[in-house]
Amino acid sequence: MSGKIVSIHSFRGGTGKSNIAANLAAVAALDGKRVAVMDTDVASPGIHVIFGMGREKIDYTLNDYLRGECEITDACHDMSARLGIKKGKIFLIPSSMSATDITRILREGYEVSDLKNGFTDVIKAKDLDYLIIDTHPGLDRETLLSMATADYLFVVARVDQQDLLGTAATLSVARKLQVPTIKIVVNKKPSIYEDKKIIAEVESKFKAKVATIIPLLPLLIEAGSRYIVTLRHPESEFTKSINEIYRLML
Repeated sequence: MSGKIVSIHSFRGGTGKSNIAANLAAVAALDGKRVAVMDTDVASPGIHVIFGMGREKIDYTLNDYLRGECEITDACHDMSARLGIKKGKIFLIPSSMSATDITRILREGYEVSDLKNGFTDVIKAKDLDYLIIDTHPGLDRETLLSMATADYLFVVARVDQQDLLGTAATLSVARKLQVPTIKIVVNKKPSIYEDKKIIAEVESKFKAKVATIIPLLPLLIEAGSRYIVTLRHPESEFTKSINEIYRLML
């Protein structure tokens, strides 16, 4: 299996994890890579909204695959033409937004081994360079699996005490799971904080390198997760930060 698994995680919700996952996939696809994004946050899915599929009826989702009702490739939607990506390929494996599907999967659960097989099968079937996993916040079975199988783990945190304490717990678990590459992404940084100071503090506290610092940008507030920012604003500061993360995966 040549494709690499990239896990984008945060201890708490609202850190901008899904936005980073979607934009990282777009940057890699623009560079000619074959990439898929999988939304494993079955309890509160939403990355498909960033891909412009918010109001569409999606034929097959990750939920259908986990219930044994389709193959993982059926739930893997090619978004390349829609996003204007000509050189590489970008696929999306969304989770269902249906209240019925969400409550059913939360009530009945699923085999974690099926999810693991899904990772392997989609990488092989679509000949992926990268499978980017948008994880469920916190530490649960699915998150532990996506960490344990990851080649790269990017932990997204804000400059916030609760976030940072949760990040410490996440890093501790990731080290026990022997994830090869672990980096921290500081997101939504208020302008009152200095980058150098944050990097020094975070790196000495967590013994992990900061991949990039993304400021709290008006552009992201304006975009409101309605589209992929790196494709519409290739010269933005946000795109520059996403490219910094991508370079660490090369």
